[in-house]
Amino acid sequence: MQKTYVLDTNVLLHSPQALLAFGDNKIVIPEVVLEELDDFKKRNNELGANARAVARKIEALCGKGKLSEGVPLENGGILKIEMNHYDVEMPPAWDVLSPDNRIIQVCKGLSASGEKVFLVTKDIFERIKADVLDVVAQDFLHDRAPHIDEQYKGRIDLYTQTENLASFFNEGKSINPKDTKYYEKGKLEGVQPDLVSNQFVILHSNSNYKQTALGRFDGKKIVSLNFLKEIPFGVVPRNVGQRFMQEALYANANQAPLVIVKGPAGTAKTFYSLAVGLHKMLEEYPRRFRKILVCRPNVKLDEEIGFLPGTEEDKISPLMRPIRDNLQILLDSDEERRYANERELEDKVEELFERKIIKTEAIAFLRGRSIVKQWVIIDEAQNLTPKQVKSIITRAGKGTKIILLGDPEQIDHPFLDSRTNGLCYASERMKGSPLCYQLTMLEDECERSNLAAEGAKRM
Repeated sequence: MQKTYVLDTNVLLHSPQALLAFGDNKIVIPEVVLEELDDFKKRNNELGANARAVARKIEALCGKGKLSEGVPLENGGILKIEMNHYDVEMPPAWDVLSPDNRIIQVCKGLSASGEKVFLVTKDIFERIKADVLDVVAQDFLHDRAPHIDEQYKGRIDLYTQTENLASFFNEGKSINPKDTKYYEKGKLEGVQPDLVSNQFVILHSNSNYKQTALGRFDGKKIVSLNFLKEIPFGVVPRNVGQRFMQEALYANANQAPLVIVKGPAGTAKTFYSLAVGLHKMLEEYPRRFRKILVCRPNVKLDEEIGFLPGTEEDKISPLMRPIRDNLQILLDSDEERRYANERELEDKVEELFERKIIKTEAIAFLRGRSIVKQWVIIDEAQNLTPKQVKSIITRAGKGTKIILLGDPEQIDHPFLDSRTNGLCYASERMKGSPLCYQLTMLEDECERSNLAAEGAKRM
């Protein structure tokens, strides 16, 4: 039996491709959704771009028949604009002029006429209201990552013979994955690991768990890390995760143009990315990068920056305060005297911006650009949509290194979660790519403060 999927406005704003995501079934768009899309089309952000993209897709179907009766889609499905079912009874207290209530009313009407109806919406409260009226509702799952506990971590613990570990550690000899074992939690028997390209490895001795070495799977074998002895801008790695992160960041931009680092607050994701970036810009000659470009999403659905006075950088400066906090620490390593002269410290930070070593931009203004030979840090990437992340990654020109950072547990975007955000989407889609290094920092690798570490574990 053909299914009927009624799409909410937020699904189309999230992904215009949703029109083709339901196979050869029937897609219904209530007329109120068109009205809402019309309100968004003039916005100069991703939501406006998506609204216009949906409008173009629907307009292209107009010549294939009457939209009010249903027109065929290229994937074998049918698209219909629903104008009826105003007579369907709704709870007296519910405002029938509300777009959400009108969409649910259409679902009830279609269901009463014998169709197998599913409401697709990213609005949790609308799904709850639909359930109250016995309407089956679901989230849009097309670009959804696995559950956060099942997502790719970019790192793995393996066990090998002591002699293999010794030759790996002392002589730098590579190890064949067939000579290692992976032990699943709760299992006594080890299995041969199924590694993916650029996965980081903690090698343990079979006879002594505490004897370890760090490596990376290059697609064929486990090799030693190349940048363990580096001290970027005076920063020394304090844990295994930071050593892996240092390896990923130091790797040549042609070899690893994309780095994805997920993890809880306080694990030094932004701090380390800035440290290596400053090292590349100020301490390596010849310079391989023109500048450090830092972007953070506006979590209010990436709305316009507003009517604040000043330049673009002045307007987005509130979003960039965490970046300046990290720069203050990097520019003065003396913890005892760092804040003795606040004005002098701020002048040092400001000099980096005046010399164009670091530049900040709004995510919305990356669209359509080609970014060449730049060290690009996308902070708080968990608040980006999959489409935004794809747009950023495809902006990379030759010699550019893009670093996506974020914590999937701290999402402020109202229509994203730990499975639908752009950071996790990119992580899963780029898993195993020879051009991508990635890892997930652990809670016990928090270095911000004892309180930050305790909060990450308990809250």
